Amino acid sequence: MRTLIPIAFAAIALAGPACAAQLTPEQQAAHVLNRLAYGPRPGDIARVAQMGVQRYIDQQLAAAEPLPPELAARLDSLSAAKQPAGDSLRAFLAVRAAAKNNGEEGKEQRKEVLTAMTLQTAEARIARAVDSPNQLQEVMTDFWFNHFNVFVGKGLDRALVASYERDAIRPYALGNFRDLLGATAHHPAMLYYLDNWLSTADGYTPRSRREAAGAKGKSSGLNENYARELMELHTLGVDGGYTQQDVTELARMLTGWTYDNRDLALHDAGFRFDPARHDRGDKLWLGHAVKADGQREGEYALDVLAMHPATAHHISYQLAQYFVQDQPPPALVARMAQSYLASKGDIRSVLRTLFSSPEFMAPEAVGAKFKTPYQYVISAARAGNLPLADTRKTLGILSRLGMPLYGCQTPDGYKNTQDAWLNPDALNRRIAFATQVGQYVDAQSLQATLGGSLSPRTLGVVADSAPPLRAAMLLGSPDFMQH
Repeated sequence: MRTLIPIAFAAIALAGPACAAQLTPEQQAAHVLNRLAYGPRPGDIARVAQMGVQRYIDQQLAAAEPLPPELAARLDSLSAAKQPAGDSLRAFLAVRAAAKNNGEEGKEQRKEVLTAMTLQTAEARIARAVDSPNQLQEVMTDFWFNHFNVFVGKGLDRALVASYERDAIRPYALGNFRDLLGATAHHPAMLYYLDNWLSTADGYTPRSRREAAGAKGKSSGLNENYARELMELHTLGVDGGYTQQDVTELARMLTGWTYDNRDLALHDAGFRFDPARHDRGDKLWLGHAVKADGQREGEYALDVLAMHPATAHHISYQLAQYFVQDQPPPALVARMAQSYLASKGDIRSVLRTLFSSPEFMAPEAVGAKFKTPYQYVISAARAGNLPLADTRKTLGILSRLGMPLYGCQTPDGYKNTQDAWLNPDALNRRIAFATQVGQYVDAQSLQATLGGSLSPRTLGVVADSAPPLRAAMLLGSPDFMQH
């Protein structure tokens, strides 16, 4: 019987979801839980249907619910995930030196410290995603981390990623976009990942051997990596109307935006502006004449980019694509962009426009999104009441599904569209996951939890299956893989 599961799964999963002609209160509740949250937990659909979806949306936008005591205690125990960036970097540099100088013993110590950093950072993210009542804040933290992606596998970012998510992403996930943009631009994790910490005016000469050693293996002079991604990915978008000359001029404006490993490790001193590295010439950027003004040139650039109409459209499109459809309705994107500009980049205002739109609650939007591996695993844990206590195992599952946490190497982050994740190999891997975890889930409870999000077709297939397979069949259904 078990060998037939993949065939049954594939037949269901590739069939696609069925949309109701009109959403019932239960289906509306399931829809908002699948979009604003990582899916329902037991009793959630009935609770949200009773309180009303608008009240639930308002509650999620406020993000003010206290954490359950068990979750708060778990987060409090994760010392490596809580410590300042300087402490993490100091520990990282120490074990790196030990590995270099103390042979196998040093390598083993390095492995232990780095593993603890990685596991605790991941455990904090996963625990919040599964158990926090402020689900929209968790969804938006993941959305913005992906938007402003850094890669944990790039050297020092292994030590800096916990602080980056905690200090530069999470506090601003539902706040003002300019604040979020500035927090990421100033954080050492981004400065390191896209090499702006090494970018200098042409002809700059390091003032000391220590400073020169910091740039060992890197070309001196202007580095355009961050300036390019700042416009192409973070703000204006690839069709935002800028030129290669604008990239170069912005890179010149951002010279001197750096940090110092020693100052960060010893004094937790993060971003600093080094005027000696800065290009003191005048610039012409996006049609603006920019007079030499030190760090304020970069701050001015962030101000302009944050409130540019192209940025309003780019951010609105990405949010609508994430929450509504892979090809979002242009009229909705336009209204969201207007809200963005009118509110001066207030993320809550843009989301409120999105969630109150007829496009968001339209029957054709239900089940129109295919879950990313992260969404799939977290939603399975919530629906099946699985604790995901073994973080190492959970990270292994995410890697096998093609989405290692903090593991996207390229600055554009992971895609959230169906064509990125729906393919035969990905389905087989999800089937294996569903089969594995389904044996620990009560099928009757799982079916009740998913409620109005299950189609008659899926319910019929599950009812015809052997009882031991029913939980796995539910987790492998299109109604669960899609949302």
